[in-house]
Amino acid sequence: MMKKKMHYLLLGLAVLFPATALAAPTGQALAFTCAGCHGTDGSSVGPSSPSIAGMDPEVFIDAMQGYKFDERNSTIMNRIAKGYSEEQIKSMAWFFAKQPLKLMPQKHDAAMAKLGARLHDEHCEKCHEDGGKPGDAGTLAGQWMPYLHYTMDDFIDGRREYPRKMKRKVDAAIEAEGDRAIPALIHYYGSQH
Repeated sequence: MMKKKMHYLLLGLAVLFPATALAAPTGQALAFTCAGCHGTDGSSVGPSSPSIAGMDPEVFIDAMQGYKFDERNSTIMNRIAKGYSEEQIKSMAWFFAKQPLKLMPQKHDAAMAKLGARLHDEHCEKCHEDGGKPGDAGTLAGQWMPYLHYTMDDFIDGRREYPRKMKRKVDAAIEAEGDRAIPALIHYYGSQH
């Protein structure tokens, strides 16, 4: 009787093993590779890496595809993104979308943040709703200020293509407040936590 049970147990394991060996890694397992820069749950603790927790899955997928096909400027993400399949990218996108965004307080200039809030309301709120909180246009609220600064430099210097309508809105904010516009917006987004 014991020999027969062992036979069935081994037969069952033999049937299950190939399915287990072929199972794709989960979004969570794949996301561990992002932890060094973006935090274990997508909430970055480093000033030059964005938080990706709570990110709209389509925004994540678009960003990764942009990196993968060298359509988006980066120091290292282009190489990293090339290593993932479309399914793996989707799996990570859904994992990060479900993670709560944890924001860290940052030093900011209150007067600049106040000006930035006004500029946001006048020029950015339509796409970056609720003060730039996570949504289908990405997350601005609470992102690290150095990251926002580097990203805006990439847009303004032509290293990154502006999304639809963004250039016109940024130009209008700069026309309204000159050289203070971008720093004011950065202080406003960085002031939120």
